[in-house]
Parts: sequence; C-alpha cells; structure tokens
Amino acid sequence: MKRILIVKLSALGDVVQSLPVAMAIKKHWPDSRLDWLVESPSVGLVQGHPAVDRVLISPRYLVGKGKNGYIQVVSSFLRRLRRDRYDYVLDLQGLLKSAIFVSLARAEVKVGFSGGKEPLAARALNHRLPPYDPDRPALERYLDTLEPLHVPRPQKVEFGLAPQEADLARVRDLIGHVNGPLVVLHPVAKWESKLWPEEHWAELAKILSQKGLRLITTGSAADRQVTSKIAEMADLGSGLVDLAGDTDLKHLAALMTLANTVVTTDTGVMHLAGAVGAKVTALFGPTAPWRTGPHGKGHKIMRLGLDCSPCFRRECPDPECMTGLTPDMVAKAALDLVSENTAENGPPVEHI
Repeated sequence: MKRILIVKLSALGDVVQSLPVAMAIKKHWPDSRLDWLVESPSVGLVQGHPAVDRVLISPRYLVGKGKNGYIQVVSSFLRRLRRDRYDYVLDLQGLLKSAIFVSLARAEVKVGFSGGKEPLAARALNHRLPPYDPDRPALERYLDTLEPLHVPRPQKVEFGLAPQEADLARVRDLIGHVNGPLVVLHPVAKWESKLWPEEHWAELAKILSQKGLRLITTGSAADRQVTSKIAEMADLGSGLVDLAGDTDLKHLAALMTLANTVVTTDTGVMHLAGAVGAKVTALFGPTAPWRTGPHGKGHKIMRLGLDCSPCFRRECPDPECMTGLTPDMVAKAALDLVSENTAENGPPVEHI
C-alpha cells in the first residue's frame, strides 16, 4: 500500500486548486493511504474529502495555550508527523513554512519545485522539479508533481467537492424560499488592492434586484461589518440576505452550486465556486486571470487591462484597475451568466 503525504497549508484558493492532485492519486492507487497537512483556516476543504484519509493540522494558528501549552502541542504534532513513513511527500506550498514539515517527515521521495519565492525551501526535497513558469495556471503546476509518482495526469480535472445533502439542506434553511435566479456576492478580499468599492457593490445589488434576482452576500464573521454596510446602502430588505459568518466551507460550496452566478474578486471563494461548477463573474485588477482565474469554462472575467495591471501589489494608492469597473459593467456580465444558466428552466432574465 502506497503512503502519500501532501503538504499544502494555505491559502484557501491554493488548497482548492491542489485537490485534483489528491483525486488523481486516489484514482490511480485506490488502496493508498493519503494524508494532508494543512493550516486550520482551510481544514474544512480536506476534512471528509473523498481522497483524503487523514488530516494533519499545522499548529501555526493555535493560540491561547500559553507558552508551555503551545510547546506541548507542537511537540505532540511533530511526533505524530514522524510516526509514519511515507513513500512520497509532495510539497505543493514551496515555502520555508512547508519545508520545515517536509524535512521532518520520513519519506523515500520528497517532491516539489526548485526556485520559487523562497529557494531555500527546495533543500528539503530530494526530487526537485524545474522552476515553474509563474504565468502557467497554478492548478497545472500542481499536477506536474504527479509525474515523479508515475501517476497519470487526469484528462478531466476533478476536485471531489460535490456537496452532501445535509449541507444543501442547511443552506436552503439559511436562504429560505428562493423565487427567481440566485446571485451570490462575495465582496471581500485579503488584499486591499483587490477590493471593489462598497458603494459599487451596493449599486450592483440594486441593479440585480431590479431585474428580479435574489441576492446573497457571503464572508467570514469578521467580514460582517462590510457586508452589513453594503446591505444598508443597497436598502433591499429581504431581497438581500447576508450570510457572512453563517457558513462553513462545506456550506459555502453547497451555496455556490445553487447560484446562477457568483460575483467575486480574485479570492479563494472564486476558486471554490469554479471547483463546484458555479459560473463566476470575476473581478480582476492587480492579479492575472491567466494565472489564477476560476477553473472551467463559461465564466465572465471583468478586467480593464490597464498598462499597470497586473502589478501583484497588495496595496495601491489609486487602484483604478478595480474602481474603474463600474456596477453597470459588472451587472451586464452577471446578467449574461444568469440568462445562460436559466435558459433551460424558463425565460432569460432581462438584460440592462
């Protein structure tokens, strides 16, 4: 029986794009034991995943244990990590924070890329793939790590994120009866430069609501300040339901499958939506959709293509690449997707 450890700690979108590697391995070796080392914010993606047998959670985010308690937790984690011997360890992170775990894991073959943002991380590997082309989609790069395992590259990419009926039922309870097409708005991002103005989100919500669409905003509990402000500015009453902080990752994935389109910036939620087959209206500015766009076909990529874009800067004093995307432009793209996705079930939504 083959034993494999995948080390992909973060971030949410990158973990989503790594899942096809696990699916391909499990398809090739159904009886293998596949473990996944991840940080706690993304654990919901791999816990209970059909290709993952055991989840190891990095102690990085453990707080409130005190100095002695934290040391005990880390020591216990490292003992657990070294308890097993693996045939292969795949470092899909390629950073020093993952290299520490890769170096400590016991394995015959340790696979990853040379080069990268932190070249020293490759010293933990004994099978180094050539430096990757940063303009290739991240998902394709991750699949390159299958070659040293002699695992066939999948002809059809699978993420293994089909929602369970219990998760769908929970989401239906949260959103209530939906009369008409459903649009999910995800108005938050970790990079300040990726943010679309809150007043633009509110105006977009007004336009879509006028066309008879039911609107849902999503985010973490910490994002509720943003989503609440947008809801207040839009003033749509029950026409906009704020679920920020009310869904875990599995519920969020289930919600995406019910949506006619998901409007979002370049975030992990965008990748989650693409992975479950939702059609995405994606707002791009400082980043490159050819690198990190949503998986699949039929999405709408909103990008102005300014000379300074993509800059890959987390902050910008004048993010014209995002502020220049108008609510009317985004609404038109979203309504196009809604019409395409509802054509089989009824008349298309009126376009602006």
